[in-house]
This record gives sequence, structure tokens and C-alpha cells, in this order.
Amino acid sequence: MSLRSTQKTGNTVELEIAVSPEELREATAKVFRRKAKSITVPGFRKGKAPRQVIERMYGEGVFMEDAVNDLYPKAYGEAVDEAGVEPVDRADVEILTVDKEEGLVFKATVTVKPEVELSGYTGIKAEKIIHPVLDSDIDAEVERMRERNARIITVTDRPAKDGDEVMIDFEGFVGGEAFEGGKAEGHKITLGSQSFIDTFEQQIEGHSIGDAFEVNVTFPEQYHAEELKGKPAMFKVVLHEIKGRELPELDDEFAKDVSEFDTLEELRGDIKKRREEAAEQRSCEELENSLMDEVIKGLTADIPEVMMENRTDEMVRDFEYRISAQGMNLDMYLQYTGMNLDAFRKSFGEQAERQVKTRLALEKIAELEKLEATEEDINAELLKIAESHKVEVEKVKEFVPAKELAADIKATKAIDFVRDNAVVTEKTAQPEDEPTKKPAAAAKKSAAKKPKAAENKTEEKDAEKPVAAKKPAAKKTAASKKPAAKKEESPEQ
Repeated sequence: MSLRSTQKTGNTVELEIAVSPEELREATAKVFRRKAKSITVPGFRKGKAPRQVIERMYGEGVFMEDAVNDLYPKAYGEAVDEAGVEPVDRADVEILTVDKEEGLVFKATVTVKPEVELSGYTGIKAEKIIHPVLDSDIDAEVERMRERNARIITVTDRPAKDGDEVMIDFEGFVGGEAFEGGKAEGHKITLGSQSFIDTFEQQIEGHSIGDAFEVNVTFPEQYHAEELKGKPAMFKVVLHEIKGRELPELDDEFAKDVSEFDTLEELRGDIKKRREEAAEQRSCEELENSLMDEVIKGLTADIPEVMMENRTDEMVRDFEYRISAQGMNLDMYLQYTGMNLDAFRKSFGEQAERQVKTRLALEKIAELEKLEATEEDINAELLKIAESHKVEVEKVKEFVPAKELAADIKATKAIDFVRDNAVVTEKTAQPEDEPTKKPAAAAKKSAAKKPKAAENKTEEKDAEKPVAAKKPAAKKTAASKKPAAKKEESPEQ
């Protein structure tokens, strides 16, 4: 293979690549040996016809197209390396010459990474927010463990309360008339689940087994049954059964039952340690994101749109993979959220752009600071991936390209460089400052922290995945909704 010429216009590079006649003839011979077994020629047993006979019958170029396809990947890859460019999309290929005497000559036109200029990535001033772990956090975690290990018991000595599962009969009336689908017997509902309309569930609370009573509610204006929208309704209800949750005693026996620890104190100590580690990780991720926000302000580059599109594709695929674990596919998700695919993809746009800019900036820092991925670095990362997925290192090498892994390691070193050369002050978050849910900045990780190769090949937890706050909220799936008692006009939502 030889690279005859390279022409670059903006982010587009045109490569003219030649493959020698000898290489083309050898590739054609390999194709013949591979395909001849399946070719039938009159007068010869299947697979036994000589090559010259087959070429006379089907044309001299009968094996040439497959030979060109076989030669292309290696020839193109070597040309790209020789030209010193980094393609970000598939190349458009034009065959200029293909002849057993002259060889193969083709032109590949491809979009490449842009030239990048970067300034102001050292001495950045930033705050590291420390998130303290409070005793109340540990208490809450222990309480959740109690809830998960609660026993379901039949209750006979008290009225129904929030959290109980009750079994009821009900019949609904609007304007004094029973309506179709508003009646059920032996229906089970968990009080407080908000699966029934208005205050239906709250009005069951306080009643005991055997009670017959009325529940008065109003159907919502957006109710699916047109004839019931906004209408007041009365339901006659009979309570047949109450099942409650009995929490285990909070003692050393509880710790033994739910963990590998012998005492409650040891269990609480482990919870505290894990939460402190998670809090430190969160603080570091927030700091890194804050630093990278400043770094990309100093980035100058004419970024090809295809880089944003490719990153969006990766984010959509990752989203599909994660919701598949919940028994959904993307079509179902779009249906539930009322979005079309274009709008869904656009919801990732801002994050995709930030991640592309972040990666370009980190690669430029690695170049300017001469940061390298040593063989020791690469082996350590391969081992980490192998251990996390419980596979052999040799298996990891098969699906994680060494070149991509090295680039990811250099990007990780680049963000470490930025952090080590930043002016960082610490600030302890006050309890009132802590959000109920982790903010987007804390949920996402630096674009350097998980190799792209690991993300795509091993399902590693990727730093460049869409932030929860950036994604449209999923509605309840069909599996999570309570089934209607009879038909859709029941008091359920």
C-alpha cells in the first residue's frame, strides 16, 4: 500500500491510496480459493472448476470486488496512520483503478478531528463541595433495610393506615346512577400508592375489617373516560382484609440477618464508610465537572457536526440498553413520554456537545503536556476492566482496542493534570443546601474517567452518559400501573 496524495480542506481530508498489482492478485487468489467451493460450472464437479474457466464464464472480474473489499480496511487504515489524521466518520470511497496489471487505486474522503487551540487550563479557581454524612443519613439507610426485611402480616386489631394493603369491594355512582366499570370485588390496593383517583385511598384509612362506608371523590378533568371527566362520584366500599408490615427489631440479631456483621454498631459503621466514600466520589465528580466547564471556555475549534451526531447516537444506544433492563424498548418509552425520535435525540444535544468539547480539550492538554499511556498504565486498566466484569484479561484485549484505551488513559491523566494545577478551596455543604435528589452536576462523571472503549464494549459505567436531569422523565410503564378493577371507569388513575 502507498499513500499517493493527501488534500485537506477544513475538516475534510481526501486520501489517494494505491495497492500494488501483486497485492491485488494475491487477494484475488484468496477470494477464488474461498468461493470456488460453492461455484458450479457445467462439466465440472461442484467446486472443482479451474479459475480460468470460471473467469471465462463469469467475467475476469468475478473475484475482484471481494478482493477490493478485503484489501480496503488494511490499506485505508495504513493510509490514515501515514497521513496522521483521525477520522470521525466513515469515508466516502471512489474506486479510480482496479486492474490486475495496474493494481488498485482509490480515493477516500473523510471527516477528521478538527484543529484545536486551548488556553487557560491551569490555575483555574474552583470549589470542592464536601457533603458530610450525618447520623440521620445512616438512620434512614438502616430504616430502609428494616422496610425491605419487613414481614407481611394480617391485621385484625386496628384500623387500616397508610402503607397497608387492603382488600375491598366497591361500586361507584355518578349522579346517583351506577356507571359501567365502576364495580369490583376482592380488589387489592396499597394505601398511599396513589393509584386511585383523588382522595380515595385516604378515605379508607381509619376503617376496620367489615366496615361498609362511602368514599366521595371527583374524577380529574383529564380522566380518560369522557363521560366521567370532572364529575363528582360516590363509591360504596366494604373493607374485607388488612395486611400490614411488621418491622424487625433494631438489634444485633437484625444486623446478623441482613449483613455479614455481628452487631448493629458494625453495620452502622459500614454504612457510614460506604456513604462517606460515595460522598467523596460525588465531591470529586462535581469538582471535575466544574473544572471542565472552565477548561472548555478556552477551547477554539471548528467541530464537525458529525461528532455531535455520533456522540448522540452513543447516548441513545446507552439509554436503550439501560431501559431494556426494565423491560422497555425505545419505541415504548417514546410512546409513554409522548415524544418522537427527533425530539428525543435533541434532548441529548447540549450534553453531547459538552462531552465532545471536553474530550477534544483533554486530548489537547495531553498533547501539550506530553502525557503518555505507558504499558503499565494500559495493563492496569485492562486488569481493572477484567476484574469488574469477571472475565480474563485476554478476553478484554479482544474487544478493547489498545489504541483507544491508550487515548482514554491520556485523557484521564489530562483531567488529573487540570485538577492538580487548579486552585481548589473546600466548602462544606450545609444540610439545607443538600437537594432531595442528586443534582445533574453530581450525577455525571468527567469525560475522561471511563474509557470510551470500555463504555461501548464492556458496559462500564461511562462518564459521558446522559445525565438523569437531561433525560425526559419516564412515565409509569404498563407493568407498574395498577390494573383496572373491571373496565377503565374504575376509581383508579
